[in-house]
Amino acid sequence: MRVLTWNLWGRYGPWQRRREAIAATLTEVGPDVCGLQEVWGTHGQNLAADLAERLGMHWCWAIAGQTSAGHDDDLFIGNAILSRWPIAGHTEVPLPTGDPGEGRVALHGRIDTPHGALPMFTTHLTYRPGGSQVRLPQVRRLATLVAEEAADCAYPPVVTGDLNAEPDSDELRLLGGLLTAPAVPGLVLVDAWRYADPADPGFTWDRRNGYQADTVLPDSRIDYVLVGLPRDGRGRVRSARLAGTSPVDEVWPSDHFAVVTDLQS
Repeated sequence: MRVLTWNLWGRYGPWQRRREAIAATLTEVGPDVCGLQEVWGTHGQNLAADLAERLGMHWCWAIAGQTSAGHDDDLFIGNAILSRWPIAGHTEVPLPTGDPGEGRVALHGRIDTPHGALPMFTTHLTYRPGGSQVRLPQVRRLATLVAEEAADCAYPPVVTGDLNAEPDSDELRLLGGLLTAPAVPGLVLVDAWRYADPADPGFTWDRRNGYQADTVLPDSRIDYVLVGLPRDGRGRVRSARLAGTSPVDEVWPSDHFAVVTDLQS
């Protein structure tokens, strides 16, 4: 089972051409399930719907809030799940921000795979250097959702997203449950990148990216696929790598790189 997570950068930059580059990259990778962040939608169009149609996948989407990209009052931003198998149901939970003008949401989709239910999650935590105090309550709410929705599934939970936090941060320690007490007792989520090439730092925010030439932030690994402990062998991490790391027809797909993980089905 191939899982991908990717922040698609809303409708910034040359977004029409980027949409084609995103679709081409997803087609090449061939994921079974995707967790996508900064997915734009209007009352008449939706990037998740467009990508799902091109790829022959099912989809669900949760609005996080409005965005000012392109000065369009009819433009919303959110998170999406795409799946090659039917999505039996989905749940969206707002995350605390402490700022009425900022919307953050966690999206859960119950995927009806041939081998049983897969509890899939995706989210996009607050972006703010030094903003751990804002993200920690978001992580705790996310962990509660994961524990509630994953209890009766054949697969362990798969949590994807742009967490805007480094691997050794308090946020990831709480979700991992290996280096400190987990956010929810018994919930252990393994960072799939631990199964990647040890020589690859896995930077998803990277100055190699054509949109990052002027960034003031250092290269960082802030996008994740986190997987619960295997259930009867299902969900065991086999490998992890990056995708979207080069232009398509001279256009970079996004300002983030994607993470691709293969799991035992």
